[in-house]
Amino acid sequence: MSTIRNRTIFVATTVTAGLVLALGACGSGGSGTRSAGSGTDDAARSTSPSASAAGTAGNTGTTDPTGTAGGSSARKSSSGSGTKTDSGSGSKAGSGSAAAGGGNATSDGYAYKHPCAAGQLSVSVTTPADASGRRVIAVRNNGANACGLSYYPQVHLDGSGGRTVKPLVPGGLGGAPAYPVYAGRTAYAVIDLDPSGATSGTVTGIDELNVLADGDHMPDADTRNFPLGSGALVLKPKLGLYRSTVADAVASMKTADTPA
Repeated sequence: MSTIRNRTIFVATTVTAGLVLALGACGSGGSGTRSAGSGTDDAARSTSPSASAAGTAGNTGTTDPTGTAGGSSARKSSSGSGTKTDSGSGSKAGSGSAAAGGGNATSDGYAYKHPCAAGQLSVSVTTPADASGRRVIAVRNNGANACGLSYYPQVHLDGSGGRTVKPLVPGGLGGAPAYPVYAGRTAYAVIDLDPSGATSGTVTGIDELNVLADGDHMPDADTRNFPLGSGALVLKPKLGLYRSTVADAVASMKTADTPA
């Protein structure tokens, strides 16, 4: 009987030990399953709305309230650079022809130091519809920079037999060293061939008006010749200073009192 009891106890002990080992093995397998479960949870978090929003903020900056996200900063830099470039180039193009020479196009100081060259000027003479004895001399600066002219053009009237008549000009001149004419602008001077309107005592045979835009710096070879037509009445003509409008040039002409 003692032997049977001991054998029964041994068997029971053996079964118990086996159960313990089995339970230990189950615990180890459970840990592996949790690891797989943890990986599944991580994947779920990476595709959750909050995670996606965070990723979007990092790439576009649209949800970054501070505007310091890398993508947002790069976008602002690119946008800002583009805006400045477009605005800057647009502004310069708007000055374009009017400011082709930068500040030199409208600078009195630049004009004082740079006399106009004949090649950058166009000179024309017209007759006003309301005053047949007057001629308007227009000198346009076609260059890219401002330039300086003498106070008035050098003018003389020629005719048959070698006759030459010079007009009176305003006296007591002084001040600036030259008359500035800006790029793309026109300077006007007016000459009245017969200010008194006399029909007798006039100089006969005068049929040509000769204009040198700048008598202080240009050679006589740059003189332009304009026909007056036959029958022009010339008596003590008067010439005014260069002005920016014809009306001002007429007013200046009326003050002429000194031989050129």
